[in-house]
Amino acid sequence: MAKLLAVCIGKAEHIEGYRPLTGINKRPVARPVAIEMHGIAEDAVLDRKHHGGNDQAIYVYFQGDYDWWTQDGVANTPGLFGENLVIDGPVSAETAIGDRYQIGDCLLEVAYHRTPCMTFAAKMGDKFWVKRFHRANRPGAYCRVLQPGSVEAGMDVTVTPYAGERVTVSELMAFDTTKNIPLDFLRRAVTTPIREQTRFKYETRLADLF
Repeated sequence: MAKLLAVCIGKAEHIEGYRPLTGINKRPVARPVAIEMHGIAEDAVLDRKHHGGNDQAIYVYFQGDYDWWTQDGVANTPGLFGENLVIDGPVSAETAIGDRYQIGDCLLEVAYHRTPCMTFAAKMGDKFWVKRFHRANRPGAYCRVLQPGSVEAGMDVTVTPYAGERVTVSELMAFDTTKNIPLDFLRRAVTTPIREQTRFKYETRLADLF
């Protein structure tokens, strides 16, 4: 049984030295929070081109990955990476598209991985952060909401592994910076409940090849 360690919410704020407003500054809250079909209503999502939507409603990060970052000199602070939930149990390298997290009445399904951006780098105060995060290959998971519900830190999390092809978020992230994705991987990925934007891209690429 996994454990929900933190629920984090952000409001629209400026990062020092960074002009755009952002909701990346998430902070843990010590109360129940309602997760709706499009995410947490009170959580600010400003860049909706790259965040939010049905397939990226909730961003989950894993305590095991945070522990690794601590050894690499990064503070272990819930919400630091802009995540909504911190879960202890799974890690990115073992988390596959289609895995599900039952937290009380709320049911989440992994749909994609987190891709680092310049806002993330500004938050971390490190101009090399995007490359550093890619090298670590511990992206955490974006989830869609299959069943809304109220969640609170301390709740149990039941993890149900996807029964089909195991395409992990770490595997997906490894192909972020290349166009040379193996055909076998493309074929495997489109059999999973991967986010629709990526499914369309992969299916188009396969159709162009045959």
